[in-house]
Amino acid sequence: MPKFDYFVVFAEMRTGSNFLETNINAFDGLQCHGEAFNPHFIGYPDRTDILGVTLNAREGNPARLIERIKEKSEGLGGFRYFNDHDPRVFDIAVPDPRCAKIVLTRNPVESYVSWKIAQATGQWKLTNVKHAKSETVVFEAAEFEAHMDALQAFQVRLLNALQRTGQTAFYVAYEDLQDVEVMNGLAAYLGCPSRIEGLDKKLKKQNPEPMESKVSNFAAMEQALARLDRFNLTRTPNFEPRRGAVTPTYVAPPRAPVLFAPIKGGPVPAVMAWLAALDAVSTDALLTNFSQKSLRQWKRSAVGHRSFTVIRHPVARAHAAFCDHILPTGPGAFGEIRTTLRQQFKLPIPKDALGPEYDEAAHRAAFLAFLAFLKVNLAGQTSIRIDPVWASQAAIVQGFANFAAPDMILREDGLTTDLAILAAQIGRPDAPLQQGETDPHRPRLAAIYDRAVEDAARDAFLRDYMTFGFGDWA
Repeated sequence: MPKFDYFVVFAEMRTGSNFLETNINAFDGLQCHGEAFNPHFIGYPDRTDILGVTLNAREGNPARLIERIKEKSEGLGGFRYFNDHDPRVFDIAVPDPRCAKIVLTRNPVESYVSWKIAQATGQWKLTNVKHAKSETVVFEAAEFEAHMDALQAFQVRLLNALQRTGQTAFYVAYEDLQDVEVMNGLAAYLGCPSRIEGLDKKLKKQNPEPMESKVSNFAAMEQALARLDRFNLTRTPNFEPRRGAVTPTYVAPPRAPVLFAPIKGGPVPAVMAWLAALDAVSTDALLTNFSQKSLRQWKRSAVGHRSFTVIRHPVARAHAAFCDHILPTGPGAFGEIRTTLRQQFKLPIPKDALGPEYDEAAHRAAFLAFLAFLKVNLAGQTSIRIDPVWASQAAIVQGFANFAAPDMILREDGLTTDLAILAAQIGRPDAPLQQGETDPHRPRLAAIYDRAVEDAARDAFLRDYMTFGFGDWA
């Protein structure tokens, strides 16, 4: 039984995909049908159908064309797919282990310059060198970065999808296209028994000149490329697990069309009190425990709704987690984690309830030790879970976006004004103002806060500082 039912060549413009297709079609038993799912044409610009499936029929049901390619091709059929082609096809083909994946890549600078020249000359293919057109183009740094970002994002998406489904692909570099043995190896991967003696030479390489003769501002291009962080050296490392949307934690008033996505460790009680006051009810009357289904139903019924979350300064949030879950020994305390922190991380807090000897100096020392633990914990260097109470707010907000991205990200230090603006957006200028202190631990933090505390928090939560632009707490 054949290993595959069809194949997809994942490529981009100006990566040599036309040449690869020509040589795939040189094998008996393989047939590539061009850009079958290009949004603007079907297969090739001058075609009206593929195997009897028209453009309109394909738009209505892309799976129908895939089935036709599987059933009616001369041998194993396939097509070329670029990152801007029909996204429905990606979701059909990539998870399917009966679909062979071929990934064609090329140096992004070369593909970008080739694309610019093709745009300028209007020549996208070359079969006779007598008709070759050339043009000197201008390298535009911002345009190239957008080009490269799109390529990399698609390649990462494809790679992750293959990893999650336990599949692999046949990778071909632009330079490999001139190697007949690589082409024969591709045929073997696809399960095709035929082999070729040489490459199809009908298509000619366009613009073989050195790069400096094709780019008018070559020196500026070199400078721009030197500034690019090719190896992503400046990114903030992130070793936290991906987080879900945790829809059961979402909160809404009974009537007002506003939805709150709480971040643990933040001013959640204060916001819930404001939501209850918005509808003049108790906090017990707020809507909670949503499922994804019930949340969709709420969104459909709450016309003009707004959703929001509230972030807290990392110093204050870490301190709240420490005071609420590590220092105490009663309800709400993380007893096992508390014990482990004392024993393995030498957290200087009493074994049992705090006594009079636990003064401001002791609290500062203990909090600094907790921040040192958070630094290694968030870096994935401990066996202790990264609890949502102290997980980075950037990771939590990213998790929200997996299902219901908040319309607004409010900040605790501007909550009174921000909530008033939110209320006005849902037609409630009469909404009560948020009143009172939102952080009950603020006085205790103010008493111990100094440069060392700020720096330790920044070390632990650098991702949040960078993502949300936090400055010093005080």
